[in-house]
Amino acid sequence: MAHGQTSKPASSAAPLVIGQTFTLQSKVLGETRRINVYLPPAYTDSASLRLPVLYMPDGGLQEDFLHVAGLVQVSVGNATMRPFILVGIENTARRRDMTGPTTNVEDKKIAPKVGGSAAFRQFIRQELMPAVKQRYRTTAETAIVGESLAGLFVVETLLLEPTLFNTYLAFDPSLWWNNGQLAAQAGTLLQKAGRSVAPTVYLATSIQGDTAATRKVVQVGNQQAARPGSWHYEPMPQETHATIYHPAALRAFRAVFKPPTGR
Repeated sequence: MAHGQTSKPASSAAPLVIGQTFTLQSKVLGETRRINVYLPPAYTDSASLRLPVLYMPDGGLQEDFLHVAGLVQVSVGNATMRPFILVGIENTARRRDMTGPTTNVEDKKIAPKVGGSAAFRQFIRQELMPAVKQRYRTTAETAIVGESLAGLFVVETLLLEPTLFNTYLAFDPSLWWNNGQLAAQAGTLLQKAGRSVAPTVYLATSIQGDTAATRKVVQVGNQQAARPGSWHYEPMPQETHATIYHPAALRAFRAVFKPPTGR
């Protein structure tokens, strides 16, 4: 600093805004849920553009929302992914909401209450989706992404209610839950849905993931798929359970949300 100059006081810090957040009073769950939303520039720069919606459990700021929002931002920016509105669902009782019923004694020890996935799915279907459609300009296209127990919820929803979303992305899904019954019943559950159901599915596992069960779900899905190649399995043995979400999501977004040719 030159002699005689005085330093200017630093400006006061202001909040750093990356999206929007709102709360939703759920009658289904009997509690208030916080919802975090990332809107791509294409949305905020337009007064009329409608975009598809990517839903994510584990969507709190201290959970996976920030890094997934970052992936959406950079992937849309470099034209490797179509723009989506990202809707993160912050947890209140994660192990309750992400798990279905179980007869396994050890499963029941992981939390005071488990097996609430049906109610959580009802909350998404009956309360969250209508609220998002009311608040934002959306298309009819929806997707869901999750890892670990959230991945289990994604696969369970795929097999029990395959029309709820158009695209299902799950990384290291906890298919060991309830003695592996979900993967074991995949064929029967998909037959009930019928061949007219045509979701896009992308599942990935780390070196610590349940590779056999995940591969089986995709194999059964491909056998019954209405569209060839719409079910994809990506083994990622270079990743661990702790590291798989970010690189798997990047691959998945590029694979299934690729912009139309010519972009």
